[in-house]
Amino acid sequence: MLAAVLLSFGVIFVAELGDKSQLMAMTFALRYRWWVVISGITVATAVVHLVSVAVGHSLGVALPTGAISVVGGIAFLIFGAWTLRGDRLTDEEQLKAGRTARSAFLAVTSAFFLAELGDKTMLATITLATDHDTVGVWIGSTVGMVAADALAILLGAVLGKHLPERVIRIGAAVSFFAFGAWLLLAGLLPGSAAGPLAAGAVVVTAVAVAAGRAVWSRRRTHAPVKDQELLH
Repeated sequence: MLAAVLLSFGVIFVAELGDKSQLMAMTFALRYRWWVVISGITVATAVVHLVSVAVGHSLGVALPTGAISVVGGIAFLIFGAWTLRGDRLTDEEQLKAGRTARSAFLAVTSAFFLAELGDKTMLATITLATDHDTVGVWIGSTVGMVAADALAILLGAVLGKHLPERVIRIGAAVSFFAFGAWLLLAGLLPGSAAGPLAAGAVVVTAVAVAAGRAVWSRRRTHAPVKDQELLH
């Protein structure tokens, strides 16, 4: 159970980075007390993820282990692409976050409940619950999401602005791609080291690309005028 808690916490925490729920949490925190926002997020997340683990457990009973791993790997690759694309609040969600409500707690809870239905964190929880302890996944996924949103509220209050959104989004996407490659190859090639090696290769490649882009950007910034004209 502890392994399921830790795994689910890590996966959902990463999934929530840069997600629209963090933007909603920051927006609500500007209007309501932080503890009211956290309470509403916790209740909404607990309910949504309880449904998610129930669905995931039902699928897990019906599917063989290898198939579960392959499906999970593909799902996390999709989550990586979804995260890389980015997420924005819709006009309706922005309006909900800024609207004065008779009960702040109910406003936050209902908004987050509706926002999480069908979101990648819900789908990730379903995927995890197919092959891990359901109670552990429920606890870990709920705490992971609340922790990520609490971090967003704290950073928004302390720094007065978001962390670099592009960096957060790419980092979360790379984590999903690595985990997806690991699961996919673990299902296709059980017992081999292909999964961990592929995950490591994804991370190393991402770091190398980021370093290369940083060097190229630095060279362009410090290049003489003639060199810059040649580069163009």
